[in-house]
Amino acid sequence: MRKLILATAFCLQSFGARASGEAPQVHKIALSFVDFWDANKDKPAPEQLAAFHRDVAPGFPAFYGNKDAMIEKAVQQFPGIREAYLRQARQFDADLPRYLASFKAAFPDYQLTRDIYVLHSLGEMDGGTRTLNGKNVLIFGIDGMVRYHAPGSDPSAFFHHELFHTYHENVMEACDGDVVPVWANLWMEGLAVYVSKVLNPAANDEELELDFPRGIAEPTRQAARAGMMHLETVLESSNPNVVGALFSTGKDATNLPSRRGYYLGYLVAQEAGKRHSMQDLATLDCKRAHALVVSTVHALNAAP
Repeated sequence: MRKLILATAFCLQSFGARASGEAPQVHKIALSFVDFWDANKDKPAPEQLAAFHRDVAPGFPAFYGNKDAMIEKAVQQFPGIREAYLRQARQFDADLPRYLASFKAAFPDYQLTRDIYVLHSLGEMDGGTRTLNGKNVLIFGIDGMVRYHAPGSDPSAFFHHELFHTYHENVMEACDGDVVPVWANLWMEGLAVYVSKVLNPAANDEELELDFPRGIAEPTRQAARAGMMHLETVLESSNPNVVGALFSTGKDATNLPSRRGYYLGYLVAQEAGKRHSMQDLATLDCKRAHALVVSTVHALNAAP
């Protein structure tokens, strides 16, 4: 068994350093899950759980704490994805530097200021930012990438989407609250989709993360007019149920498709992109972004 308790890491000197002068690191602990599973797959569940906490969890205790039920489920499901997971984990080493470079070519002032963790997410994500124990990190879940991305699909838009969040969040911090309002979620997610489309013009709905849950893209597109009209009435809402229906798999009284906020946000960013470069849009502070979102949603609803 490989000893990955201290997490293999490498520095990304060319992509910027943290304010302290310490370069951000990529902690590659995805393969520790494979080693753990191979060594413990035939053991009773309590022994598997103990082995996970001994051999995998120390690589990122802030993420893996208090998730025993998720760990047990991930262990049970792993045989079905093991080979694809291995391929994805090994490919990641080549992919990440390439996508960091292409993103920085589009946004030359980009500075990677947070550590990246590449891991088994226990079914939680394919990628996303998190603040854990006061530390902002970017996480790539190899299991999520295998489960949620079609075999053979181009991951370029996905990588650019997630990297854009680490860039854009720096200017959107003033919008943060206990629950981020609809308009801010719409802008952050919609602009991330728009940027990933501009950088990858051939990307399809699945690659742009607009078709999750699978099959939702076309119904969302068909209901865009009704969705945009409803959106204008809830832009200032911080109601978790409203936000959940727009940006997660929650339901609301409208009977409109869940997670439609990504596509509607993309339409808003696309419209704004007719008058501004994506680089300029990415630098709008909270006040200016809010005004632009409100006026653009209204203009789209007023159009014949």
